[in-house]
Amino acid sequence: MKNFISAIGTAVTMAAIFTLASCTTQETVAPKPAPTPAPVAKAEAKAPEKAPAAKATKITGDVGLLDTEKNYMIIVTKEGKLVTVDYDGKFQPTQRAFVNAKVADIGLGSSATVQYTKEGEKNIASSIEFLPAKGE
Repeated sequence: MKNFISAIGTAVTMAAIFTLASCTTQETVAPKPAPTPAPVAKAEAKAPEKAPAAKATKITGDVGLLDTEKNYMIIVTKEGKLVTVDYDGKFQPTQRAFVNAKVADIGLGSSATVQYTKEGEKNIASSIEFLPAKGE
């Protein structure tokens, strides 16, 4: 019985040695170099293509937040969606009664229609029409 256990122990030890030996003798293959592009006979100077103009989006809702220091506003749509719109500090909105107005004249709860374009992560206002909230 002791010989049988000794033989199993020896077999396990030999298997472990062969397993470790095969791991250490693996060949590493060098990665193939990237193919080089074909040489260009003449370098043509092309004018850079302009990105297509961003499509303007129009939303209607109530003004939920107006920050005149950081030049942005949040419009709450009838569906409850919040849309953040940035504007230029010199931007002139139009009051629906066709009176010249300033962004500071837009009060919370005012009904507003904003047309904006997407520039990167920001929505930039191109027009803002508003109707002052009742009581203003």
